[in-house]
Formats: sequence, C-alpha cells, structure tokens
Amino acid sequence: MNPTTELRLRARARSFAPLSCFFAILSWGLAPGPSFAEDALAETAFPDEAEWPEMDLEARIAAVSDGELRFVGHERAAETHRHVNRIRIGPESLREGWIELSQCHENLDAVRAAQILFSAERIRGLEVVSAQGIGRAWVEGHSVQLTDIAPEATLCIRAESRALFALGDGRYRLRNGPYMRRFLDGYYPMQVVLDVSYPADRLALVQHQPPTQPGFEVRAESGHVAVDAAFEGRLFTCLDFCETGSADCELAVSDCSE
Repeated sequence: MNPTTELRLRARARSFAPLSCFFAILSWGLAPGPSFAEDALAETAFPDEAEWPEMDLEARIAAVSDGELRFVGHERAAETHRHVNRIRIGPESLREGWIELSQCHENLDAVRAAQILFSAERIRGLEVVSAQGIGRAWVEGHSVQLTDIAPEATLCIRAESRALFALGDGRYRLRNGPYMRRFLDGYYPMQVVLDVSYPADRLALVQHQPPTQPGFEVRAESGHVAVDAAFEGRLFTCLDFCETGSADCELAVSDCSE
C-alpha cells in the first residue's frame, strides 16, 4: 500500500450531479505500489450529507483535466492549493529509512470538513503545528481531521515518515507521489514544493525525475535540493542519491513511475 497523504473533502452536490461527490488532494506517497486512496476511499466516514453546503459543480467540472500529467505556468497555479514539504534526511535515515517531515498546506478549499490520511505503517509522531482559518484541527490515529475550513486556510503538521529506500550498491531513493488535486474524474492545477536537506559528507544527488522543464524546476547544491512544481494531473517525483565513494553512482536506476 502506497504511503500517501490524502486530503479528502466531501460536499452535498446540486441536483444535476450525483449526490455524493469527492474532491481530493493526494500527496506524499513515498513508495511504489497502488495508491492508498484507492483502498481508503470506501473506508472513510463523513457527516450526514444534509450538513454540507452546496458546491458549484458546473464551475468545478469545467476547471479540471483528465488526469494526464501536464506542467503548467505558475500564473495558472498561482491561487491554487500549495503543498510545501520540508524534509530532513539524517545519517540515521540511511539505516532505518525514517526522515523528518514538516508539511504545510496553503489555500485549502473552503468546506465543512476534511481529513489528511497517512499510511499507518510509514508515519509516526504526527502532530499539528499550526492552523489558520480552520475551526478545529486534530490528530486521530494516522490522520489529521479538519472542520470548518475558511477560504485561504493554512495548516502545518510535523511527523517522521519512513520515506527513504535503499536501492543497493550505496544508492537511495526518495520517491514522492502521486501528488494530485482531484474532483470526480478530473484534476485541478496545484503547486508542490519540496525542500530536502541531506548529509553532504555521506550522500550526493545523482539524478531526479521528472527532468527539469517549464513547470518543474530543480535547484541542487551540496546537501540541499529544492523542487518547485506547478501542474495538473498525477505527479510522481524521485530524488536518487548515492553514498560518496561508491563506484556505481553513475548507473541509471528504475523509472520513477515503476
């Protein structure tokens, strides 16, 4: 099961659409395998539909894409959900795979309730650091529950995530995704920022996927990698590292989508 963070919203729909509609932002999946959301969707309990405000479904449906990954200009994504992840890979991460994670969500969608789900096996020490424009935010098991979300609300959380995977021959992979902001069968534009620090005396960045292109920028220096993405659809990212002194650092590794 893919260790994915899922922000899931539900609202009462108008009469021209099915009564139960889901709007989801999926992110922070850090291992290969099927998306956690595909299994979790039916397991989530929500308040009675009569308690939810109506959504302008015509406007939402008109704004979404079909799910194919497309990088977009930052002006198109400027007012959308922005998901910022600050990650610290320490020497101990190379032994156990656990990294330090600080995660902030900006421009959350205004709904009565939502939840962010993590894979129970790959998250620990989960806590809410701050919340603005949110009636209540609290940790429940391996999830963060939110109620009464106002426009432009923000949420920051902190945890440890088992996110670094040994590939053999001194190589390691930090794999993120799928990131997506989904409504019905379509996908909204969103922004994702990764800010990754790692021990420069132990590791070197050898490759990243996707490659740098308009809408996907990577800035790397010794001990630090910054990724800035603006896109619609489903995005996986991989940062591949090699231990300093290893002979096989230049060898290509598997595709990020595998």
